[in-house]
Amino acid sequence: MSISFYNTLTRKTEEFIPMNEGEVRMYSCGPTVYDYFHIGNARSFVMSDIVRRYFEFRGYRVTYVMNITDIDDKIIKRANEQGVPSSEIAETYTEAFLHDSARFGIRPADVFPRATETMDEIIAHIQGLIEKGAAYNVNGDVFFRVSAFKEYGKLSRKNIEELEVGARIEADTRKENPVDFALWKSAKPGEPSWDSPWGKGRPGWHMECSVMSQKFLGETFDIHAGGNDLIFPHHENEIAQSEALTEKTFARYWMHFGFLNIDNEKMSKSLGNFFTAREIVEKFPAEVIRFYYLQTHYRSPLNFTHEGLDAAKTGLQKLQGLYDALREASGGTGPFDVKHFEQRFITAMDDDFNTPAGFGVLFEMVREANSILHGSGGMEEGSREALIDFLRRSCIGLFGILREESGGGATGELVGGLMDLLIGIRADARKEKQYALSDRIRDGLKELGVVLEDSRDGTKWKLSNE
Repeated sequence: MSISFYNTLTRKTEEFIPMNEGEVRMYSCGPTVYDYFHIGNARSFVMSDIVRRYFEFRGYRVTYVMNITDIDDKIIKRANEQGVPSSEIAETYTEAFLHDSARFGIRPADVFPRATETMDEIIAHIQGLIEKGAAYNVNGDVFFRVSAFKEYGKLSRKNIEELEVGARIEADTRKENPVDFALWKSAKPGEPSWDSPWGKGRPGWHMECSVMSQKFLGETFDIHAGGNDLIFPHHENEIAQSEALTEKTFARYWMHFGFLNIDNEKMSKSLGNFFTAREIVEKFPAEVIRFYYLQTHYRSPLNFTHEGLDAAKTGLQKLQGLYDALREASGGTGPFDVKHFEQRFITAMDDDFNTPAGFGVLFEMVREANSILHGSGGMEEGSREALIDFLRRSCIGLFGILREESGGGATGELVGGLMDLLIGIRADARKEKQYALSDRIRDGLKELGVVLEDSRDGTKWKLSNE
């Protein structure tokens, strides 16, 4: 059976047929680096990570590109507020994104292109659109001529006439049509800018993604992914400005991830329910958060609650408990048919990356495996090894939710609690200027293979062999 999934472009679940047999070229919209990414962004990043990993699980070679938008209105606004160069804001939050992504178990992209490093290609793309009559220059600002692309609206199913009526409310009188959008913005005093045929300026957000994806994946590639909120206008505009130039299909399959609510309400700073990924991973292990995201189908809305996270933690302990018990067991005579469950798991996942159905199979497997493993005869060695291998490939390699090191589950919680206690005692010692005690804790843990990392956000610990 082949992998099938829902294509936003066609509104159908389609069999995935790659451009090149056995290969997947995939692009996922990354962060605009002006702040820490929030838990809604984290869901999209995690789900993109899972899609990529599942293709690899099924034997595909994946080239995965995720952009970093490091010049944008929001970055400039934050820089002005803090009185620092926009490049400093971008670099600070790029480092934060890479660090926090790693803490979430998100594997790095094969390429992380940055908008500021793709400026020559961006300018060439815009110039090509002007030469084709699909864009026009107004005193240094370049706009895309939507009327030049007859298929505009094919992704979002937006009606152009209705868009024009809505756009006229706050229309830019320099535009030929109120729905035309910016490809290049002329420089304002004090803003970062680059030289171009139309004067100093910087690219529009939509143009950045079009060029970064095509630079590393080609004019046509397999999959473009991102959150539901990006369908319009971002992804719609990407299609228009890309296909108007190349006259080729931009992305063949479009994947979009559902919205995230907090306690049944939209996440909002004004409601006090806005959480960054950095904040939530301090309260719950990354494996628990990943597992929580995966219990809901990627296209469905997800209601994020602390009660749900607690339940996910309990469920994950069952998987971790079986994994640990299998590695500690010996002897045994009872056979266990791992292949039966693996095939059912693949069937579920091949159907639109149905992680809830996949976990349904896994937990049924856990129940049956535990009954044999802890029964009077135990589980025979070949079955144990096959089951360990499947759990490694599915729950570690694919989902990234189990820990390899001994001490997952309840023991892992105890270790985490003890480390928090030691870090707290060390912090108190430093406040009281008891530096000898502080150093003794740090050096003693180092001898045990635990490294403490101090930063302005607090102290973190890791195993020195990680």
